[in-house]
Amino acid sequence: VLKNGTETFEAWEDPPPPVYMQFYFFNVTNPLEVLQGATPLVEEIGPYTYREYRPRVHVQFLDNGTKVSALNPKTYVFEPEKSVGDPEVDLIRTVNIPAVTAMEWTRSTPLQFATEVLLLLYQESLFTVRSVHELLWGYRDRLLATIHVLHPEIDPVFGLFSKMNGSDDGEYVFLSGETNYLNFSRIVEWKGKESLSWWTTEACNMINGTDGTSFHPLISKDENIYIFSSDFCRSLFLVYDSSGAVAGVPTFRFVPSPMVFANTSVNPANAGFCVPAGNCPGTGVLNVSVCRQGAPIFLSAPHFYQADPKFIEDIEGMHPRKEYHETFLDINPLTGLVLQAAKRMQVNVHVRKLPEFFETGNIRTLIFPVMYINESVLIDEASASKLRHVLLEASVVTGIPFVIMALGIVFGIVFTVLVCRSQRIREE
Repeated sequence: VLKNGTETFEAWEDPPPPVYMQFYFFNVTNPLEVLQGATPLVEEIGPYTYREYRPRVHVQFLDNGTKVSALNPKTYVFEPEKSVGDPEVDLIRTVNIPAVTAMEWTRSTPLQFATEVLLLLYQESLFTVRSVHELLWGYRDRLLATIHVLHPEIDPVFGLFSKMNGSDDGEYVFLSGETNYLNFSRIVEWKGKESLSWWTTEACNMINGTDGTSFHPLISKDENIYIFSSDFCRSLFLVYDSSGAVAGVPTFRFVPSPMVFANTSVNPANAGFCVPAGNCPGTGVLNVSVCRQGAPIFLSAPHFYQADPKFIEDIEGMHPRKEYHETFLDINPLTGLVLQAAKRMQVNVHVRKLPEFFETGNIRTLIFPVMYINESVLIDEASASKLRHVLLEASVVTGIPFVIMALGIVFGIVFTVLVCRSQRIREE
């Protein structure tokens, strides 16, 4: 139970194991050929590794301790020794996401001509060259800055993780597990709402599960593990994959179910994630433009792992591998603690030829990979040692009844033998 002053609460409030965020970028090596309709050739560059600090703050207990509210700000500190280069210096050629977004926003609208004029004026093209630091944490884009004058809600600064360093993604309300251990740390509200509003069905808008950092104890192989991720703008579930051990502690490995990102012919329930209705991109890809200010952003596993083969074939340089590109959680089934985990997610942009804008050339319709992340955690030795001690105590405690039973049987047999022996002596 999440209760102030307990070890469980302290570990939940400020998890001790270090978390690392690795960023890998796809550098486009044949941009001119791509604009003429050729297959894009990309080169993976990375990792650029950051230590992630994620304590929970402004923690408040609600409803007589049955609920807990908190913010979860994340801070990233660059780790040079775990990286391939300097993010301030290293340059990446990739899709010009602000330009593509502006073209998609204004096509077939009165602002179409003005956008084309601005693209020519600022000499913007479909591809841009920026430093890793700019692409991650933001740079002032001239096109967005001009649009910002007319539409103040549009941020003039663009970055894949812009304004996410040192900030939180909204207030969460968790169940403490006071009334039912199965509800331990389960999310019931996010940003003051009990459900989402982006998707087209009630089931798809549900907020299910925990935030992925903790789970209820006594986990079985047969159950589904539910997680809500604001990065994915949705809830998803994981299924049992295999048993193993981390730092000498037994674990169950859970991985995302193939049904989570399956196409609607395999999993009809996923139709609610097709926005607009009926516009489904295919297996392994999720259109999240509805929660990204209309930017044509699509999420997938890195290198389109477990996605429709057409996405892999459309891009030269995709080499999906289970050990490098699969998301997984290694959970101790008795305590529900996460001992090792990796959240792997790829950011893609939907690009296509737009006759209204000559900048798109003759490019084919593509789900174009930009970068992917590997957010990983491994239990530290101090925590592992403490957990091994707890599990040893638990095994001793659970073994006591069996020891008593065994002793009872032994003494029962001895007593029976002695009684029978004394009875035989009396008879003689």
